[in-house]
Amino acid sequence: MPVTTRIVMLVDMESFYAGVEKARRPDVREQPLAVAGDPSIPSSAVLAACPIAKRHGIRTGERLSSALAKCPQLIAVRPRMGEYIEISAQIAGILEAYTDLVEPYSIDEMFADFTGSLHLYGGSEEELARLIQARIAVETGVRARFGIGANKVRAKLACDLVAKKTESGIFHLHRQEDWEYRIWPEPIRRMWGVGSRMERNLHALRILTIGELARMPLGKLQARWGVNGEVLWRVANGIDDSPVSPWAAREQKEVGTTITLPRPYAQRIEIEAVLLDLCTEIGRRVRRMRMMGDILTVGAGGEGGYRKSTGFHRRTRLDDPSDITAELYEVSRRIFHEGWDGSPVKRISLSLSGLCAAEVYQPSLFENRERNRAIDRAMDEIKDRFGETAIVRGSSFTDAGRARDRAEKIGGHYK
Repeated sequence: MPVTTRIVMLVDMESFYAGVEKARRPDVREQPLAVAGDPSIPSSAVLAACPIAKRHGIRTGERLSSALAKCPQLIAVRPRMGEYIEISAQIAGILEAYTDLVEPYSIDEMFADFTGSLHLYGGSEEELARLIQARIAVETGVRARFGIGANKVRAKLACDLVAKKTESGIFHLHRQEDWEYRIWPEPIRRMWGVGSRMERNLHALRILTIGELARMPLGKLQARWGVNGEVLWRVANGIDDSPVSPWAAREQKEVGTTITLPRPYAQRIEIEAVLLDLCTEIGRRVRRMRMMGDILTVGAGGEGGYRKSTGFHRRTRLDDPSDITAELYEVSRRIFHEGWDGSPVKRISLSLSGLCAAEVYQPSLFENRERNRAIDRAMDEIKDRFGETAIVRGSSFTDAGRARDRAEKIGGHYK
């Protein structure tokens, strides 16, 4: 019996946040627009730029002041994360009308497997992509791009490296010859999974393109980077056996958050107030999931980001899995002060991993864990009924505390 070639699509929303804003405001459709963290703060980061703004050289991640210098007529708007999440879910629902195998990859990217359903629509892969693309545009006002391939890696790179450059926004990598012709000549930095550090490491081996990585002996890459070396080689060769799974997004292995502070914090008491707010947030999230974790990671960075001279990233394993805010706070405070060199801090991150079900845990004879757990549950119930700011810790009312400000945001941005 012949093996059926899979039909996988990576659906990417063009300039998603900016696209949603333009759909909401037709009067600015022909003007350059960017979504910025806070348009009133020149140092705020650009979160998304529309295609018109990008033609002025504006890029995601740059400072708003730099973007305005390039394009003084730029319209900068504040993000509305709640609406972006709703529209992302709406787009997922559109895809699910054509296949039950839809896997969110990010808020603006989704994998979909049409292997078992394409025949229902009586056309080619490209025709189905055009149909869905038109429906997304009509129902949401957002333009979608489609990369089509035999697996998730090929679909992702078909979208990132080819479809985004085409007028139609759709590209199908049919054959191995297409892969070698279209993908292999691209610079190694454009390959999925290669960051700036790995790019430098690969350049040191005189690997400058994806094709040069694909032709590198696998054993040499494994000897240098182990499993990661094999992953790089497989991506470069378009090899990927992983399924498109609608459950993938729910199999969460870590709960984390990062906060950029309104100013550099240099005082111990200020930083500890932020750590307590973050531990309160993380603890509430894992309790809502009915999970606990036993690996806590704390990171910090100065104005320049996570540089060796101004930042650190440390983790430790807890004695027992925990979802208790007080326990997470005590450990995070210890980790932080072990790594902190006293330099002003502009960014703090916290994550809890090693997650397991909260129903089974080891009680302690020497610590009153149940009392602390009862306090957390009581605070959770009050917040569930009356809102996130109905009850907050005293340190959150100080100038350093961030809990009340974060309650107005999703993912660090305004709802």
